[in-house]
Amino acid sequence: MTATASPTTLRKATLGRTGMEISRVGFGAWAIGGPDWAVGWGAQDDADSVRAIRHAAERGVNWIDTAAIYGLGHSEEVVARALAEIPQAERPYVFTKCGQVWDPADRKSKLRVGRKDSIRRECEDSLRRLRVDVIDLLQMHWPAEDGSELDEYWQALLDLKAEGKVRAVGLSNHDAVQLEQAEALGHVDTLQPPLSAIKRGALARELPWCLARDTGVIVYSPMQSGLLSGGFSAERVAGLPSDDWRSSHPDFTGDALARNLAVAEAMKPVAERHGVSQAAVAVAWALAMPGVTGAIVGARSPAQVDGWVAAAGLELDATDLGQIAQAIRSAGAGEGPVFG
Repeated sequence: MTATASPTTLRKATLGRTGMEISRVGFGAWAIGGPDWAVGWGAQDDADSVRAIRHAAERGVNWIDTAAIYGLGHSEEVVARALAEIPQAERPYVFTKCGQVWDPADRKSKLRVGRKDSIRRECEDSLRRLRVDVIDLLQMHWPAEDGSELDEYWQALLDLKAEGKVRAVGLSNHDAVQLEQAEALGHVDTLQPPLSAIKRGALARELPWCLARDTGVIVYSPMQSGLLSGGFSAERVAGLPSDDWRSSHPDFTGDALARNLAVAEAMKPVAERHGVSQAAVAVAWALAMPGVTGAIVGARSPAQVDGWVAAAGLELDATDLGQIAQAIRSAGAGEGPVFG
């Protein structure tokens, strides 16, 4: 973005009680972490990634979601590069995640740690990599698996907020029982669950919990990692490189792949009616769910951003949602309640 560029205005929503007004779509920086780590998306071009982030900001996307584990710090560093040339007043909010660390001697390692000292160290490392003084939202990525209790890592996040190192704190991939436990210590500003027309589990308990307590919700993978984008086929899946985690994931193999692609096919006529891409319809479906504030959508080039940014202003009607619901039921795709 140049100093004279003026961001496009996108529809926004209030993120819980944080005071942040966020565009209904945010830039997801998982894939730009690059290859050669536990859940990489294959080789990426950092220059393309920087251009994609700047283009998203120009289109009005005002938040970026990343995580320390993405590329073992590399995603955060690429985000910092992209932000460096954006005027301060136009910079997107930066949301990142902690609680997953790695062994420097093993790039494929991924350890879920919740010790207070680890959370604090990770926060400092993210501040350094992102080159910011304050992180707008810091989220615990997954429940800890190192024996640390939820109370320990949630209190660590609350302490960082109280100290002014982070503006808001949230949980990612936590269920309603865990949310309730955290809320007893201090308000859960945000939840980040997976949500798509294929993965619908959060509709049952977590979204109603958040709606009742004014907790913001930013969902991830609304296109189910590309499956609902309109750009996938069985042939393309078969050609995914081995260092792309999707090549062996159950959603992308066997009968599940065929069921999922049937749901994607049902989104095509909806996209045609509204004059948008199929990717935008997939994202708009997630945004239509009660309690959802915004959706994280990945991109590795400006063209990919243009493919989904219209979702911010797209409102699916009862006919659209009913058509997608019927496809889900007919195909027996995914899991969770069927909306519509």
